[in-house]
Amino acid sequence: MTHRTVGHPAGLPDEPHAHVGAPTPSCPVEITLAALHGRWTTLVVRELLRGDRSYSELRAALPTLSDKVLSDRLAQLGEAGVVERDRRPGWPPRVRYALTPSGRRLGPVLQALWDWGAQPAPAPAREGDMLEGASKGPGAPGSSRATPPTTPPTAARARLPA
Repeated sequence: MTHRTVGHPAGLPDEPHAHVGAPTPSCPVEITLAALHGRWTTLVVRELLRGDRSYSELRAALPTLSDKVLSDRLAQLGEAGVVERDRRPGWPPRVRYALTPSGRRLGPVLQALWDWGAQPAPAPAREGDMLEGASKGPGAPGSSRATPPTTPPTAARARLPA
């Protein structure tokens, strides 16, 4: 909490999240992450990449997701322009959820996340490795701070299931 007369020495708020605001329109990464924020959001998008779904089909595909969270995520994705809700006439009311054209453009993004997650975890560094490689600079032989690979790993790449 900021003292009324003193304040933060650097002029910053003391609350840890007080600086977090709406996404900056000039930063596409921040806009994308804001649209996909929250636990389960990307999994809802993943399911809709397979085709339009009813609410019950989404619940069956994500059985550990509560009704409240699924409803919240669908509303959030709708507000972000990622998902559209199609209410079909008749009784009982039928509602289908589908990705908008903007939402379908998230397919390669989720594929990249899938590919990254499918890679084997790197071996943990040994205690002396950080100090030994630090003097050599990033990317130098024996350096623990490697530069990004120029060729993809040889591990087989899985595709998002259709």
